[in-house]
Amino acid sequence: MNTETIVIRSESDLHQLKRAGDILRSSGLVAFPTETVYGLGGNALDKAASKKIYAAKGRPSDNPLIVHIATPEEAEKYCVTNELYYELAASFMPGPLTVILPKKYVDGIPVVPDETTGGLDSVAIRCPADPVAHKLIVSAGVPIAAPSANTSGSPSPTSAEHVIHDLMGKIDMIIDGGESVFGLESTVVRISENTIYLLRPGAVTAEQLSVFADELIIADEHLKEGERPLSPGMKYKHYAPAKPLYLVSGDEDQILNFLLEKQDTEKCAIICYDEDAQVLSPDNLFLLGKKNDLLSHAHRLFDFLRKTDITDASVIYARLPDKEGIGLALYNRLIRASGHNIINLK
Repeated sequence: MNTETIVIRSESDLHQLKRAGDILRSSGLVAFPTETVYGLGGNALDKAASKKIYAAKGRPSDNPLIVHIATPEEAEKYCVTNELYYELAASFMPGPLTVILPKKYVDGIPVVPDETTGGLDSVAIRCPADPVAHKLIVSAGVPIAAPSANTSGSPSPTSAEHVIHDLMGKIDMIIDGGESVFGLESTVVRISENTIYLLRPGAVTAEQLSVFADELIIADEHLKEGERPLSPGMKYKHYAPAKPLYLVSGDEDQILNFLLEKQDTEKCAIICYDEDAQVLSPDNLFLLGKKNDLLSHAHRLFDFLRKTDITDASVIYARLPDKEGIGLALYNRLIRASGHNIINLK
């Protein structure tokens, strides 16, 4: 397949999205930027398009797709909304929040087909803030089903370069809109009248969500055998580099001594903080930013997981983040990328 690419850097370039909208209405696939990561988009109401998404990614078909809409109110066309949804929408939409709601049915048939929702009786709804993503949805005139635009299981793409590496020749178009601002996928929640279930952490944090419901429940890191994933990123090993990744936990001296020893005895890559560069040698060192700059960590993480794979290292070590604020999202991505391989030095 010939994959068309277009570059959008300013408002004057947005006219190119008309062609992308035509592709989406014709059951084609378009990779596009969002504020979180790049998405691989297809018409969410088109069974054939959803099947193409799974095929292009090599994604298991029971892993639901997120439906992207232009405004929060459009959710009413596809699912059953409630008061809590609109309270969350007022604070976090457009933005990096996905809300799982019951499907809407017309004459006994779901408006959003099972092929899009992984066979579930619910729909994952998101309204992206990225202006290119928003304009694309409007141009297409249909809701866009979009997982991350990468090969299933590999680090999510935060630039068009990443998408080109994974999907060139497999999809119809790639829209280059520059680097994603945040760099980790959206927060995913399932809601009831008084409870928020946090299924995947992201830029909208548990602390921010907790004020909207009587109870906030954070999903377990492991699904039980036979349990179906309600959200992307729950069931399968995700975000993984090709090389083995180990996460290191302990106090500062323990961690630095461990990493120094590994640099002396192994050909390794290390993902760590700017401050660590004062102690560690520069070879294959990937600096996330200052220790407390979690937004910088989120922005760089997936890019670094990809870059470690093109070094001469045979193994990767990374610091295990704390679970507070955005740290919970970083922790979630890293434990899944490593297959839960944690070296606890305490």
